[in-house]
Amino acid sequence: MAAAATVSRAWQLLRCSGSLLQFQHGRAAAQRLGCPAVQRRLFSNNKIQVELDEGTGVAVMKMKSPPVNSFSLEFLTEFSISLEKLENNKACRGVILTSVVPKIFSGGLDITEMCGKSEEHYAEFWKAVQEMWITLYNSSLVTIAAINGSSPAGGCLMAMSCDYRIMADNPKYSIGLNETKLGIVAPFWFKDTMINAIGHRATDRSIQLGFLYPAPDALKVGIVDELAPEENIQKVAAEVMAQWLAVPDHARQLSKSLMRKPTVDHLLAHRDADIQNFVRFISRDSIQKSLQMYMQMLKQRKA
Repeated sequence: MAAAATVSRAWQLLRCSGSLLQFQHGRAAAQRLGCPAVQRRLFSNNKIQVELDEGTGVAVMKMKSPPVNSFSLEFLTEFSISLEKLENNKACRGVILTSVVPKIFSGGLDITEMCGKSEEHYAEFWKAVQEMWITLYNSSLVTIAAINGSSPAGGCLMAMSCDYRIMADNPKYSIGLNETKLGIVAPFWFKDTMINAIGHRATDRSIQLGFLYPAPDALKVGIVDELAPEENIQKVAAEVMAQWLAVPDHARQLSKSLMRKPTVDHLLAHRDADIQNFVRFISRDSIQKSLQMYMQMLKQRKA
């Protein structure tokens, strides 16, 4: 009888508790008493690792493509597939996006995909970049970026595409659209995403000058919503996620669509033209030389 009462109290705690900490304590108690644990689903590929807690409905999606989680064609494909799997899983309501690579969230576009390749390859690569952004920016899930390192260029785009952005409170980490510094022009949907995050004037200066904002400045300008100690960033992300998941899904999803659908539709309506513009631009001799010089500089730094 006493054991049955203890089990009953443990499960009552699981059902009624509103806080994540109480939930975790209750689950641990249930496990010690031989009760079934909430199922965690793990799936992983070469570049992305995902862990879904079906009890909380929250997945943690970890980028694991050293040295800088750059957007190679393989990375982009695996990212979109992983996120679509979560979208199609009824147990999942939100995803926390982060990195396992020290000091880096994502370095953005993989330069090697844009240098010395065929026009067909450039087109395939750019379509994959578009697909990554459409899938993330248009996601019905709550998306929170736990930015635990620097995040230039495409990495900044990825972070800004999330509903909420938490960055490690480290002035050595920076974030921004710095394409002009590489002789590249950020496409209109990169620009639109930043305008939606920080406004027109701040975006105008940022993309023309290729600003990379240290974490404190990124908070001031609005690229990120919050700073957190690096060692606590996952805990803070979980707490923020709980606040977002307290809103009924249907109301939040429709509200999100109202805000984001025009931006997504703009790209969808001009998707083929955007690919063609990218292929023409990246194939120019002057751009190829600029990218080759940049790659050579990176090799010298490593040496």
